[in-house]
Amino acid sequence: MDLFTKAAELGIQTEFYDGQGCRHVTPPEALALIIEAMPEAAVRPLLDRIVVIRQGEECRSDLDAQAALPVRWQIVAGEATLAEGTADARNVTWPQGLPSGTHRLRLSDASGRTEEVPLLVAPPHAFNGEFDRSWLIAVQLYSLRSARNWGIGDFTDLSQLIELAATLGAGGVGLNPLHALFDDRPNDCSPYSPNSRMFLNPLYIDVERLPEFSLSDLPGVDIAALRDGELIDYNVVATMKWRALRAAFDKFCDAPEPGRREAFEAFRSERAPLLTRFACFEVLRHKFGTPWWDWTDEWRRPDDVRCARLREGPDGRAVEFIEFAQWCADEQLRACQALAAERGMRVGLYLDVAVGVQSDGFDAWNEQTAISRVLSVGAPPDSLNTAGQNWGLAGFNAPGLELTGFAPFREMLRASMRYAGAIRLDHVLGLNRLYLVPHGFAANQGVYVRMPFEALLAVTAQESVDQRCVVIGEDLGTVPDGFREQLAAWGVWSYRVMMFERDFHQGWFFGLDHYLPNALVTFNTHDLATYSGWRASTDLHLKRSIGVDPGESDDSRRHALVMLGDALRHQGIEQDDIYAVLTFLARTPSRLLAIALEDLLGVLDQPNVPGTVSEHPNWRRRLPKAIEDIAAVINRQALLAATADRRIAG
Repeated sequence: MDLFTKAAELGIQTEFYDGQGCRHVTPPEALALIIEAMPEAAVRPLLDRIVVIRQGEECRSDLDAQAALPVRWQIVAGEATLAEGTADARNVTWPQGLPSGTHRLRLSDASGRTEEVPLLVAPPHAFNGEFDRSWLIAVQLYSLRSARNWGIGDFTDLSQLIELAATLGAGGVGLNPLHALFDDRPNDCSPYSPNSRMFLNPLYIDVERLPEFSLSDLPGVDIAALRDGELIDYNVVATMKWRALRAAFDKFCDAPEPGRREAFEAFRSERAPLLTRFACFEVLRHKFGTPWWDWTDEWRRPDDVRCARLREGPDGRAVEFIEFAQWCADEQLRACQALAAERGMRVGLYLDVAVGVQSDGFDAWNEQTAISRVLSVGAPPDSLNTAGQNWGLAGFNAPGLELTGFAPFREMLRASMRYAGAIRLDHVLGLNRLYLVPHGFAANQGVYVRMPFEALLAVTAQESVDQRCVVIGEDLGTVPDGFREQLAAWGVWSYRVMMFERDFHQGWFFGLDHYLPNALVTFNTHDLATYSGWRASTDLHLKRSIGVDPGESDDSRRHALVMLGDALRHQGIEQDDIYAVLTFLARTPSRLLAIALEDLLGVLDQPNVPGTVSEHPNWRRRLPKAIEDIAAVINRQALLAATADRRIAG
């Protein structure tokens, strides 16, 4: 079989047109690597596709033309048979009333051929929320200052922000991804480049809230000095926090307070076996000092029996320490969720989910069938990134997800929704197709690979309903025809950024009616200029100074400012400050409005400048005001007026 035939079987689109209209044909050597990186696709001699049943709707599937009739079928969940029957024609109408979940469909035809495929039964749509129109304060958690933190925002700072947001009538607080990063790479601090999406970043723990910790355990350490400075010193902060966590763990092991050991063991049991695997991975990663694919044969793949032995052996205390750190983070985040509920917030926490993981991290080790470590997710060339983009992240692959019954995707969603009332899926286009670049190739030499879109939407709806969590898809940019309509049909909300909601040719901003009800609307994102920076063209000047093409001229920015003024005046809004923009956005039909804390504080610099590594202090800048002082800086009267019809009661 030639490369291009094999590629077609795997859903690989071997040529495409980029955002500038240029045709790209994948080089054969790159195509060979991509094919090699994927597991063999399941052979389906009897059924042409995965079966997705939406509860309350009739579902029919066509049998392959070569299937020898009659074809017997059986729907199985665990050891139980949910339904069975015989097809005497070329199509099957599946029974209704099946329980939601991922089941197995077994088929056999008259010639003796057999087949087993996933069968997904899903709610008709994702959870739709229990609020009408609400708003959120959005913040990069690490950026919060306070009089008591250790130089990085933590979960106690988050609880204080929740209290403040509740007094302003907000329905929740939005956060950057809280995923686990690498504890030995402090400056590798992008929350969108995680070690694992299954676990939390322990640097967000307020160690002084742990019953086992006392400042006397770290003699001679000047914690106050960590709070100084405009930028976070991750090296120092991480060193101090891990020292503190180890001191707390030692006390926990020696003399835990009543009920603490039992609560820890309950957490371990609840998150087993994944938690122990993660803890073992972290211990092994430090022990070997190399990427996991260079480890000894016995550890190149996770094994629960070996992990149990590792935990019971000489390395057991180190394994348990990682589990302890995750428990502490989980407890404090859960307390934040509970506080939001107590304050009447109908959304609570709105959490971001990264599009992929680092190839040498836990998730890639743990899910080697469903995640291809030698393929990086990115984007083809467009007007702003003429060379294309390679994000250096490993993503899911379609054959592997099917072979694993979509369990890795489900577990990732479940972990992300654990304490969230809403999540945002970064680059939701990846549910439909991923642009993949093999290692060693330029970003413009990647390919689009089709994903099992309907099946992934079904799993998303299942978990959304089970966890009562709204799902918002980051659907910015050019997407295939019908893509947003399919998301909406499954109850996945849109993500609307006012900066982009403009006429492409004339530059005027769209009116209120352009915005969808089931959407989150915001002025900007962490990758774009703040409102103050946008008005002052700070972003344009910065990018030019570091050799990055801003994709916009000074004249076009001035025109954009005029167009924004026109849009505001059309609504009878005479001012041009951030509160004027928020007044406009609050009037849209969109049910969620996210307001960046940086905008309320008049910050000029954006959290991240895409396409830079060391040229800009990405993910390191701290807010100019401490959490204790924010209320006095925000124009409370203007904010309350702007969000008047979106506020929670009380």
